[in-house]
Amino acid sequence: MPTASPDFGGKRVLALESRRAAEIAALITTFGGRAIIAPALREAPLDSDEPSIDLARRIVAGEFDAVILLTGVGLRALDEAVQRAGFAAPFRAALGRTRVIARGPKPVTVLRELSVPVWASAPEPNTWREVIAAIDARRDEWPLAGARVAVQEYGVSNPPLLDALRERGASVTAVPTYRWEMPDDIEPIQTAARLAAGSEIDVVIITSGVQFVHFWRVVQDMGLEAEARRGLSRAKFASIGPTASAELRRHGFEPSLEASRPKMGLLVREAAATEADGVRS
Repeated sequence: MPTASPDFGGKRVLALESRRAAEIAALITTFGGRAIIAPALREAPLDSDEPSIDLARRIVAGEFDAVILLTGVGLRALDEAVQRAGFAAPFRAALGRTRVIARGPKPVTVLRELSVPVWASAPEPNTWREVIAAIDARRDEWPLAGARVAVQEYGVSNPPLLDALRERGASVTAVPTYRWEMPDDIEPIQTAARLAAGSEIDVVIITSGVQFVHFWRVVQDMGLEAEARRGLSRAKFASIGPTASAELRRHGFEPSLEASRPKMGLLVREAAATEADGVRS
């Protein structure tokens, strides 16, 4: 773990965060960095409420033994679709009668707002592996074999999670409630791609693996892949957790740091402390 006081020392720090872009920019600046913010992700509604409505109706009908909720954003989207359809109260009541498994604190927060109890919650770092471990820990109480499980997905599907559930004998229904897309304005990403190609990025902070997928897609579309890869070979990558780290490695970049806890503020602080450690060593 880094031991020095957090200080980027004026280095150029690229962050691809969208929803909390202003906050991460302020954090980078507070810790002495030159923030380069290129929002690389947009959470977009589905073209139709129908998948969410169908899932909710099946929950109300008692067709599932458990519901796995992967994101707070997705649960809000599901509940809002149900409200538009006019049966929010029966849906929330039915969800309360079902084993609800949450992937960490964000869906738990929304569940509390809806007064829905949580049967199991995945601990940090809140990946699909912790979801499965939380269920396995209570297998004597409720085995997955023969269980009917609904999964509220995030912006993309998670085949390893679905496979792990099926390998344990569950019947799985996976339903997306929103999708991840490129932001409407990709000019900041294009600017970041040119800076990367020119070796003008010192630190890259990743709070979601899909951010880097979108960033790299823009790099490729601009014909800058070789230059950006060369330019970023000297940069340090700070990752929010195992899933983001895996995406970086899939693209050929090794994280220099993975946050000790999957919190954005902690990630930026630890990245700055690592930079300070490097300067003083």
